[in-house]
Amino acid sequence: MEIVILVFYLIILLLLSIYGANRYYAIYLFRKHRFDSIKPFSEFIKLPKVTIQLPVFNEKYVVERLVEHVTNIRYPKNLMEIQLLDDSTDETQEIAIKICNKKREEGFNINYLHRTDRTGFKAGALENGLNIATGEFIAIFDADFLPPENFLERSIHYFTDEKIGMIQARWDHVNRRYSLLTECQSILLDGHFMIEHTARNRSGRFFNFNGTAGIWRKKTIIDAGGWQHDTLTEDTDLSYRAQLKGWNFIYLPDLTVPAELPIEMTAFKSQQFRWAKGSIQTFLKLKGTIIKANIPIKIKVEAFFHIGANFAYALMTLMTILMPIILVIRFSYGYKKLFYLDIPVFICATLSVFLFYFYTEYVVIKETLSVQNRSLSKPLAYLPLVVAIGIGLCINNTKAVLEALIHKESPFNRTPKYNVSDNGDNSMAARVKNVLGNVYRTRTIDTVSVIELFLALYMTYAVYFTFRNNLYVSLPLILLFQIGFFYTSLQSLVHTPIAAIFSKKTK
Repeated sequence: MEIVILVFYLIILLLLSIYGANRYYAIYLFRKHRFDSIKPFSEFIKLPKVTIQLPVFNEKYVVERLVEHVTNIRYPKNLMEIQLLDDSTDETQEIAIKICNKKREEGFNINYLHRTDRTGFKAGALENGLNIATGEFIAIFDADFLPPENFLERSIHYFTDEKIGMIQARWDHVNRRYSLLTECQSILLDGHFMIEHTARNRSGRFFNFNGTAGIWRKKTIIDAGGWQHDTLTEDTDLSYRAQLKGWNFIYLPDLTVPAELPIEMTAFKSQQFRWAKGSIQTFLKLKGTIIKANIPIKIKVEAFFHIGANFAYALMTLMTILMPIILVIRFSYGYKKLFYLDIPVFICATLSVFLFYFYTEYVVIKETLSVQNRSLSKPLAYLPLVVAIGIGLCINNTKAVLEALIHKESPFNRTPKYNVSDNGDNSMAARVKNVLGNVYRTRTIDTVSVIELFLALYMTYAVYFTFRNNLYVSLPLILLFQIGFFYTSLQSLVHTPIAAIFSKKTK
């Protein structure tokens, strides 16, 4: 029986190592293609009409800021249609109507579209607006995004190439330095947007629209089958359908659009759950189409690594359960030499994460203008926690993967926005008010957080066993698991009941 468990564990490690090795390959592709120049085919002699869609749902803290930034975009007013797609059920409606009326008086073509039936959630709202959109191109910004004034100036002319169906800008973060959690999130997202997106797009592989901070050719959306709401990641779903139809996408890493990162753990986990479940739903939906598609094998392989990446969380959950058991088996049954297998696994799986995000921050800090006055030593110090948080999310995201596999439906849970930034009031009192006083905040303890705490205690036993028996080779990896589960669980469990009490007192 012990041999069977060991073999099963080693298979899991091998599979995780393959996922880890793919990060090394992403860095290779990035370095190979990072300086590939992509310029507009030409420039429009006559600028086209653009519809800007702003999907919102209960965003009273940020909806006005969003509209203000969008109306500051430099583009002829007669060629810019703005749709505020509001599915809100609270006072966001009044705030949105007021700001729309104000901007209409200033000469903007802005339409307020409210739905009482949230069929399809965000995808449904976008589809509803698309049906009456008059623009040839559709730009989309979520509620917490702050598009720069030159967004259309720097992107629209790429569409002079009739084969281009979508252009994606890089996300930046207005509250990167707000807290330890936002610092770690920014590093995780930088890896996706700076390295992965650039590597995939510049090397000719598929990449995806990220739901916001991008522009679609309206014809492309229609040709690919339109917005569909049978997955929680309608953006990835549409992206792959469009590219499988032959449309080309462009990624512009030098065009950044700042946005707000979740400032509390439950919101972050909810966002990660939605992305993980949606990507697996997309994998299940399109896997057959991708396999049969007349595209190079390298594109197919990377596509499955991309949209199937969250299967790694299920493997990590199994690894978590087995790790202390394997420690005991190795030590008690004379398999001590197998502890050295942790070294190559650590290099392929865990060290790849460290190197991937360290290189990401090197590129972001040294070679872009989006992060100012920041040394490389700070993100380097955060890297252990970045890796630990990734591990700590495995229960949350495994639940998402399992729900996708059994086709369990779930609502599109929005990520609460707080209208915070690094330049705002970031005192302790302000942070407590932001986290605990926000009306959209989660106020119930979920089962996932309880399981995470149990696993944190479980891994504490593994740390104790490792120390007691001088098995120090395995210690770094086990500590990452212990720290990750303690951080994700306690951040969720401590704040949630306090927020519930705070909410009752302020009503």
